Amino acid sequence: MILFNYEIDFKLENEKAIQNWISGIIENYGFNEGEINYIFCDDDYLLKLNVEFLEHDTLTDIISFDYTMGRLISGDIFISVERVLENAKIFNQTFDNEINRVIIHGILHYFGFTDKTEKDKEIMRAEEDKCLAVFNS
Repeated sequence: MILFNYEIDFKLENEKAIQNWISGIIENYGFNEGEINYIFCDDDYLLKLNVEFLEHDTLTDIISFDYTMGRLISGDIFISVERVLENAKIFNQTFDNEINRVIIHGILHYFGFTDKTEKDKEIMRAEEDKCLAVFNS
């Protein structure tokens, strides 16, 4: 079950399409869908989580807490809409494309993809692009 929660004045316009897309990606990668909660928030909200749980005093666009067990994908994915808006401008992307990239980024972490090294970041970006192509087709 994929749920969208909002801590700010923001709402995805196409929740059902995004839920179906995420479910399809999970299935395509050979995993099963558990309980996945997306929490959309602002920079301050996410910064507090980043400091409290990860001991990072920096802004970020996403933090994912992974509760996956075996092939059953579950977790809480916190997304700063402020960071996504800013990143869309920086990377010359539409907001919709950037929010979808971040949405699927959290799921890819649950599959085991990381972004710690430059090589890992390249692989993650390629996987994001593949997933976005599915959504945009």
